Amino acid sequence: MITDVGTHELVGEITATWRQIQRRHPELPAVMFTLGEGGGPGGRQRLGHFLAGGWVRRGSEDRVHEVFVGAEGLAAGAEELLDTLLHEAAHALAHVRGVQDTSRQGRYHNARFRDVAREIGLVCTQSGGDGWAQTQLDDTTRARYAQQVTRLDKAIGGHRVTRLRRRRRASSNNGAALVCDCGRKIRVAPSTAALGPILCGVCDAVFVEVAPTADDPAGDTAGT
Repeated sequence: MITDVGTHELVGEITATWRQIQRRHPELPAVMFTLGEGGGPGGRQRLGHFLAGGWVRRGSEDRVHEVFVGAEGLAAGAEELLDTLLHEAAHALAHVRGVQDTSRQGRYHNARFRDVAREIGLVCTQSGGDGWAQTQLDDTTRARYAQQVTRLDKAIGGHRVTRLRRRRRASSNNGAALVCDCGRKIRVAPSTAALGPILCGVCDAVFVEVAPTADDPAGDTAGT
């Protein structure tokens, strides 16, 4: 029987890792860490996020920033967790410097994010409608934080199970189901979806394809 997967130890090691990042990047602010479900709009999986001023210190009006870690992402291991922490650290640095590094409700990562992320030790690649959002450790960073990766690996006692939706039999007549950040849904022919990003006129986010589900009405063919 599993009685304790050591989440308190994991948060402690995440905090210690953040302090090590702060030693190399003194501008990096103190943050409050949260750990939970990483599901996002349209079934997108969130590995983490940075929320400026998301908390208030008890007994004061002082604001504290939040770094969230998606618990499903722990399945990928300690190096991926470090990548997530450094990714969110790049957002935190951009914030304290007054740099607008994202748009489209935080989904699109622009070249300014890329530059800060490279400074902090990440390799960035472009990923369609998300810009420079895809990051990974470079060899120097991997060696620099090797001790932290070892400690994080020991502290990861498990991961959250992704909640899977039941799929219904897809109809070839309905086309591809797409959803944006504000929840509007459309259906288009697969050949149309393949031509390039389709933007929502309300939230300015890119419509992304989602798997059909049992609770998705068969006749839902227009945006809501």
